[in-house]
Order: sequence, then structure tokens, then C-alpha cells
Amino acid sequence: MNFTLHPRLMADTDLLGELPLCQVLLSKEQVGPWIILVPKISDLKEIHHLPEHSQIELIKESSFVAQLLEEHFSPDKINVGALGNLVPQLHLHHIARFTSDIAWPGPIWGNTDGTKRSIEQQQQLIQQLQDLLTTNNDFSRN
Repeated sequence: MNFTLHPRLMADTDLLGELPLCQVLLSKEQVGPWIILVPKISDLKEIHHLPEHSQIELIKESSFVAQLLEEHFSPDKINVGALGNLVPQLHLHHIARFTSDIAWPGPIWGNTDGTKRSIEQQQQLIQQLQDLLTTNNDFSRN
């Protein structure tokens, strides 16, 4: 069975690129940057459903994204989470949080007004993140 992205993730994000295990998505919501990793495996709901080598790869890719956010956006905190209550497909959120963001110090979920970036702002952030992903990606060289 071919990998298919959940419709809600398709609607709420833009594709930044791919890592060995995951698609890399950017939330359209005007917080963060908010990057989501989705393992390219059909019908996957939980991290513990992955084989051990894929669990390790997911942690490597997650750490790569978190470090990229930390180094290039200087957030006050990075939130990483895999909730999946509304979208059962396994996906891992990486959100650069700032003391000035709309939900601080609470969680993002349920504490924003849902405002999305303008198309221009989103495209600019996509380009910036794609450049960072390409420049800092050592996965293809391992």
C-alpha cells in the first residue's frame, strides 16, 4: 500500500521536503515555526509500532529538526509532541515557542486563534526552511 498523507495534514500544512523516514511539513498557522514529521509508512498510528531501526531514525530526524529550529530561530523553548487525537496518522510536532506567542506558557493546542500566515509569509518561511534543511542535512551523506 502506498503512503498517503492524512487529509487534515494536507489541508493544514505545506510540504518542505523529505528525510529518509519522514515527510517534513510546515504548519500554516501563524505560530512557531511549526514543523511536523510524518513517517512515510501506511496505516501507522504509534511510535512503538515502528521497527526499532525506524524508531531510532525517527528520533534522529526529530532531533535534527529541533536543533535546526533552535539554531536558526532562537526560541525560548521547543515543544515536541505526538498527540494524534484528531489525526490518527503518526506525526510528530516540533514547535518553536516564544514567550511572546499567543499561547505562552500554555500548550499550542486549543490556545490559539487559528490565524494562518499570509501566502507571502508562508512562502518566505518555506523557502528559508527548505534552504536550511538542504544546507544542514547530513542524512544523505551518512
